[in-house]
Amino acid sequence: MTLDNLMLILLGAGTGLSLIVAIGAQNAFILKQGIIGRYITPIIAFCILSDALLIGIGVFTVGKIAESADWILEVLRWGGGAFLVWYGLSALKRALHPSALTVDTGEAGPKTLGRALAITFAITYLNPHVYLDTMALLGSLANTHGPVGKWWFYAGCVLGSTIWFTALGYGSRLLRPFFARESSWRVLDFIIAVIMLSLAAKLLTGN
Repeated sequence: MTLDNLMLILLGAGTGLSLIVAIGAQNAFILKQGIIGRYITPIIAFCILSDALLIGIGVFTVGKIAESADWILEVLRWGGGAFLVWYGLSALKRALHPSALTVDTGEAGPKTLGRALAITFAITYLNPHVYLDTMALLGSLANTHGPVGKWWFYAGCVLGSTIWFTALGYGSRLLRPFFARESSWRVLDFIIAVIMLSLAAKLLTGN
């Protein structure tokens, strides 16, 4: 592995993490299941595999489409840049006006593994943003690194998902007091805003 490949892995991991750590139904569900200690391992595995599948489809399809029409990558570059700007400004807004993530641990949660995975499936695949984040945005960003580099970037994205979902699921009991404070989400959202806006500038300027 070369230094350039390592940097692409780190870039992919950082970009992927910036997209998935925002407050949302999926993270709230994982956090709750981790706290009550029920079916957390299969839920984590499902989320990681889902990200790997969706991002992989994005990387592969965007590259194949671009081979037949160079202008598509240009459109995706500007579209992805615009989305990153919007995402970064949204994170900045949340940092300035935070809202604490609350998890109701009084409920026992899903009674069966099938029910737990069904809920995980719904909050993952019925969320339209997941397709924009994984398939469109990460797929587009990956393809800006060339036919070989895109797969190192993809590996980094999957690594980021693995780190986040594992830490959130198994570390939920420790993380709950931290993420129950508005100031914690404010710091996290500010970091996300900086990363997203930096990526937007790099993508739109071509540097």
